[in-house]
Amino acid sequence: MTGTRPGPAVPAQRGDDEPIRVLLVDDHALLRRGLDIVLQTEPDIAVVGEAADGSEAVAKAAELLPDLVLLDVKMPSRDGIGGGIQAAAAIKEVAPSTRIVMLTMSEEEDDLYQAIKAGASGYLLKGIAPHEIADSIRAVVGGQSLISPPMAAKLLTEFATMVRHGEDRKNPGPPAPRLTDRELEVLKLIATGANNSKIAKTLFISENTVKNHVRNILEKLQLHSRMEAVMYAVREKILDLP
Repeated sequence: MTGTRPGPAVPAQRGDDEPIRVLLVDDHALLRRGLDIVLQTEPDIAVVGEAADGSEAVAKAAELLPDLVLLDVKMPSRDGIGGGIQAAAAIKEVAPSTRIVMLTMSEEEDDLYQAIKAGASGYLLKGIAPHEIADSIRAVVGGQSLISPPMAAKLLTEFATMVRHGEDRKNPGPPAPRLTDRELEVLKLIATGANNSKIAKTLFISENTVKNHVRNILEKLQLHSRMEAVMYAVREKILDLP
C-alpha cells in the first residue's frame, strides 16, 4: 500500500541540520518496504512518501516537494504516464528543485540516456549494496551526479550515436556559452563518471572549487544536472568524444 508520511506538504528550504526528504517510487511493494527499512537507519534521511506508478509519483512529488525521488525506470502506465522516464520529466515540471535518481535493473544505453535527458541526476542499478543507497542520496542532494564509470561510458557512446545521426539538432538554439579551460577540464572528468573528490585530486584543486566550477557550468548552460551538461556539451560539440 502506498501512502504519505506525516509532515508538512510544502516544507521550507532544507537546512543543514534537517533530514533529506525522500519519495520512494516502485511498483513492487516489497522493494519499497526494503528501501524504507534500509533508510530508516539513517538519521539524516527521512522517507516521506511512497508511490507505485508514475502518475502517483508525480502527484506525490507535487504535494510533498521531496528533496529526492528514488524512481524505477520500468513501471506500469496509468493516466497517460508510462514508466519512470515519463514520470521523471513530469516530476521536474511540478517540482523543479527535486533531485531524481533512477534505481533500476536496466543497463540499456537508451534507458540511461533518456533518464538523464528527462532530468535524472543519478542512475543506479538495483544490485547496489544497501549501504551505498544512503551515500548515493547524500551525494546527489549535495549536487553530484551518480553514474558508475561503465555506465558513464555507455552514456557517452549513446551521445556520440545521437550526434552522428544528427538527432536533437532539428531546432538549434543560440550559440553555446563559452566555458573556461578549467570548466572544460571539469566537464570532461564529469563525463567519465568522476565524482567531486576524484576531480579535485586529478586537477589538484579543492572539492569546494570543483563545486563552484560545476555550479558555474550549470548556470552558463542553464541546465539542472551535471550529466545534462555533458549531454549538452557533446551535442553542441563543446566536448569532443574520442
